[in-house]
Amino acid sequence: MSFSPITARTRRRVLSTCLAVSLATGLGLAGAGAAVAAPGDGSVVAAQPAPALPVVTGQVMNYAVNVTKANNGQTRKAERAVTAAAGTVVASWPEIGVVIAQSDNVNFAASVRADKSVASVGATRTAPVAASDPTWKGAPDTAALQRTGGSASQQSVAEQEGLEAATAVTADPLEARQWDMTAIKADQAHQVTDGSKKVLVAVLDSGIQGDHPDLAANIDQGRSAGCLSGTPDTSYAAWQPTTSDHGTHVAGTIAAGRNGVGIVGVAPASKLSSVKVVNDDGFIYAEAAICGFMYAEATGADVTNNSYFIDPWEFWCGSDVDQAAVKTAVDRAVQFTQRKGVVNVAAAGNSAVDLANKTVDTGSPNDTVPVTRQLDETCTDIPAELDGVVTVSSTTSTGTKSSFSNYGEGVIDVAAPGSSILSTVTGGGYGTKSGTSMASPHVAGVLALLKATHPRAEGTQLTDLLYAQADDVACPATAATCVGTPADNGWFGEGLVDALDAVTAP
Repeated sequence: MSFSPITARTRRRVLSTCLAVSLATGLGLAGAGAAVAAPGDGSVVAAQPAPALPVVTGQVMNYAVNVTKANNGQTRKAERAVTAAAGTVVASWPEIGVVIAQSDNVNFAASVRADKSVASVGATRTAPVAASDPTWKGAPDTAALQRTGGSASQQSVAEQEGLEAATAVTADPLEARQWDMTAIKADQAHQVTDGSKKVLVAVLDSGIQGDHPDLAANIDQGRSAGCLSGTPDTSYAAWQPTTSDHGTHVAGTIAAGRNGVGIVGVAPASKLSSVKVVNDDGFIYAEAAICGFMYAEATGADVTNNSYFIDPWEFWCGSDVDQAAVKTAVDRAVQFTQRKGVVNVAAAGNSAVDLANKTVDTGSPNDTVPVTRQLDETCTDIPAELDGVVTVSSTTSTGTKSSFSNYGEGVIDVAAPGSSILSTVTGGGYGTKSGTSMASPHVAGVLALLKATHPRAEGTQLTDLLYAQADDVACPATAATCVGTPADNGWFGEGLVDALDAVTAP
């Protein structure tokens, strides 16, 4: 599992054109459509287009297709190129110029790359798509799949009350075991406010148990959906957990209610949406994640929590044509949501790797047979290392970095508790988990408090407040891998997030 508890940022596009002329023979060699000198008579004729690649049946695969310009016209052209190459459109996002396609044509990617409307194409996985996969389309179909439409205001069912005062705070039964809330001063913040029901945090994960007694009141069912098919499915079953309680645990840390039951989340008055992106085998493929980001923004999320890396590559490398295309597609979705004011929070990962100095990957791809490969500067964890994403490392109850947590100077933005975190689990109960997956939702919760107390702030305004209010944590004297100053270093970034400052600072 890529999102499990313990169990660069630069896009490059290189276009090259080759024209070779043989002066010795007097013959012009050119690409399709170029003028060619006819030998002998001095006339010029247009060269014929190169013949289309044949359709060769192989394994069914999914692809991210990035168009040259994000608009309806170019996207429709790319969709036609998909169909012409014996493919089927799984999902289409003209706002970002991304089409998710499926085909069993071995020559599909090469054929679509040749279309002038297409900038890049890449397979989203290394394992073939099984007939049981939610994205399975069977035989090619020229019809584009309809997407969920409507504005956030039309789809919202969130209440419109303001801040929820907490002047008479009564501890929930298990609150005394939540060392993590004390560490980030959430218990003190709750003496001021529990946040606002106007704030929505989208949990992109394995689903949230809709009737959990500590979560049910805070889940906005009208803005929850499953994205495993690549497009939003708003039916109740589509966003419920099936094989994993990971999303339910994450949700409790963010916004378990103050209701006399169990635990209390960082922002217990906030609303949650369950956006399911993890399939039953534990994989988060790009098509599901892109759908998740786009759906969260479309339904008015203020913050998204992303406690995972996108499978099957722990690090996606720009030097590989397939990985580069998928990386671009996900980045387009992330940057689109951030331009719209959404703050995306992501776990740094649990491999104890220096993300600023990556060298070797031995665990990818994780959906077929891993290979040992050398990493270069274009290889990044997505979404954690994409521009603008708040990247979170994990700390222990003693305040040091968790042994499993990834780190890296200039990569980690903030730190939060992630070791032995008590939260909600499926079945209506409670359990402890460890991982940067558990650290990230603490940050999402603090951002929810910030949004409640600074309702006009959004996007980078909120992240600037988050970083400014974080408590500096210096590198331990004996920690050779911790590089930087107390105000910004590779283990803790800008510092440990501070919930009290989020509700009291101007």
